[in-house]
Amino acid sequence: MCVKPRSVMLCGMHEEVMHDASAPIAVIGAGAAGLAAAIFAARAGAAVLLLESTREGGKKILISGGGRCNVLPASLDPSRFVTASSRHSLRKILLSWPLAAQRDFFERDLGVPLAFEEETGKFFPASNRARQVRDALLARCRSLPVRCRFGARVSSVRPDGEAGGWTIGLEGGEVLRAAAVVLATGGCSVPASGSDGAGLRMAAGLGHTIRPTYPALTPLICAPAVHAGLAGVALRVQVSAPRGAGPRTATGGFLFTHTGYSGPAVLDLSHRAVLSLMRGEREALAVSWGPSTEEDWERRLREGQGRILSLLREALPERLAAVLMAEASVEPAASLSHLPRARRRDLIERLVRYPLPWTGHEGYRKAEVTGGGIALEEVHPETLESRLRPGLHLCGEMLDAFGPIGGHNFAWAWASGRLAGEGAAARAGARMLRP
Repeated sequence: MCVKPRSVMLCGMHEEVMHDASAPIAVIGAGAAGLAAAIFAARAGAAVLLLESTREGGKKILISGGGRCNVLPASLDPSRFVTASSRHSLRKILLSWPLAAQRDFFERDLGVPLAFEEETGKFFPASNRARQVRDALLARCRSLPVRCRFGARVSSVRPDGEAGGWTIGLEGGEVLRAAAVVLATGGCSVPASGSDGAGLRMAAGLGHTIRPTYPALTPLICAPAVHAGLAGVALRVQVSAPRGAGPRTATGGFLFTHTGYSGPAVLDLSHRAVLSLMRGEREALAVSWGPSTEEDWERRLREGQGRILSLLREALPERLAAVLMAEASVEPAASLSHLPRARRRDLIERLVRYPLPWTGHEGYRKAEVTGGGIALEEVHPETLESRLRPGLHLCGEMLDAFGPIGGHNFAWAWASGRLAGEGAAARAGARMLRP
């Protein structure tokens, strides 16, 4: 329950304020993008009021990467991002802050050493503690003119026609004023973190176009769970989706679950499945198990010696190999020398183009991000200021763009938050300072 606050928490310190407390810039949402926006608005010389509905903020940072926080990816490729909006705007926003400069910000400015994990292509904090990342962002706010109010749920945002600037209403009736507003409330994914789409509804109420939203980077399910017996089996695969626009293949980890499938390769293409259901269709997904090509399997199965299962175990987990053999009607103890050509071709087809049976998805509850959102054409890509409502800046997951798993969406959040914060500071007439 939201209680009308009588004090401001200054990033861990309490400071008594009047009921009509206001700030030149209000940043709504203390997630990755909101924290970046608050820091860079304050670094640009503005006073900032950071409003967050939860008790501590940054919950998605804390749970990301299995509690380790995949801060950044090894590289950024705009073509791997998904949007129904302007790809030109997406590219400008994404590449506005080079990865090397982002890494320098975390290591030098925030004091969070990063370690590169070769296997996954991600940068994690060297401590492997997501909390260090979140706390360092809040500590940087503490060192700047940023006032943080936690447990402050915003109910309305509207332009103040008479006096200029913006009026912000909080649950409980309190009203604040700001010269500029940064909306960074996230999308709808992981609602337990505080993301419930409220900011998207506010933006829509202010006239913005909201591309249809949907859960993305979410596990797939199969009912009945035909592969429940393989739960826990993991390997590296390539998943492909032959139809539609955007990325059609994803390579990476694959995990069988009790209800279906997860892992980076599945998550990266899950939006194709979700969107197909929204169209009343069902996207066909195919899996190539392991590293071998069709030609490799043909040669190995034709020229090899010994048991078929022994050969498959060299590239695949034994439980999966046994299932594929059974589906191809190959006996468990069959030898390579007695494998008929038709059975060999059937087995190879299942090894390299396995039709993945799926019926649904885990939805927003387990989605890493939200697909869709505010149309990119409706913001200035240099400042993320609304083209419809001057003084309103929009960033992070609210915008119609998301990337693959592995730090790409944090890179989007950091870069878009920085643009929005600096843009809001300039709009508010703050004195620009060089860091």
